[in-house]
Amino acid sequence: MPPDLLSPLLTHFGFSSFRPGQKEAIHSLLEGRHTLVVMPTGAGKSLIYQFAALQLEGLTLVISPLIALMKDQVDSLTRRG
Repeated sequence: MPPDLLSPLLTHFGFSSFRPGQKEAIHSLLEGRHTLVVMPTGAGKSLIYQFAALQLEGLTLVISPLIALMKDQVDSLTRRG
C-alpha cells in the first residue's frame, strides 16, 4: 500500500483530501480485502474504485446498474490517460 495516499489523490484526481469513508475503503482494497461500499449518490464511490485501480495491478471489477454512468466514467478516465 502506498504510504502517501494524498499525493496520488492530488495528482490523478485533483483533490487534496478524501471524503468521509473513502480513505478507509481504499485502505481495505489496497490490503487485498473484498470490499463493499454503500454510500449515497454524490458521496464519492467512484473515486474509491478508480483510485484503487490505479494503485493495484490487475483487473478491477465494478458492478453498476447504470450503463450511462459507467460510460461517462470510462470517457472521463480515458481523457485523463
